[in-house]
Amino acid sequence: MIAHQEERGSGTVLTLAAIAALMMLIGVVHVVGSAAVAAAQAARGADLAALAAADSARGLTTGDPCTVADDVATRNGVMLRHCVITGDHGTEAVVEVVVPVLPKLLGRGRGAPGLCRRRVGGCRQRTSRAAGGCLGLR
Repeated sequence: MIAHQEERGSGTVLTLAAIAALMMLIGVVHVVGSAAVAAAQAARGADLAALAAADSARGLTTGDPCTVADDVATRNGVMLRHCVITGDHGTEAVVEVVVPVLPKLLGRGRGAPGLCRRRVGGCRQRTSRAAGGCLGLR
């Protein structure tokens, strides 16, 4: 009977360990999911901002191309980090955006995993994904 009393409560310890492991797994899944969503949001925001800047550079819309790109990026939940108008005729836009992921989780104003760079414009007006991809979990 003495050996039986020494094992008393071991089920509780094992249950607590299993619950802790499950909570850690849920946390990891949440972080990975947030990073994947941020990468997709950055890609979408960069595409739209680059297209808007290229349209403005070509004269299809009014305003400074980088200001237009910043407005479009802000409306799509991303922060414009870099904008350059290049090309032979000044109609090619290169934008780089970041998605603030950590502020949502930690309440801080810092951009995080979703970083994306896009180049749009030129004579053929096509998007080149080879010009810069999205950093994140892709």
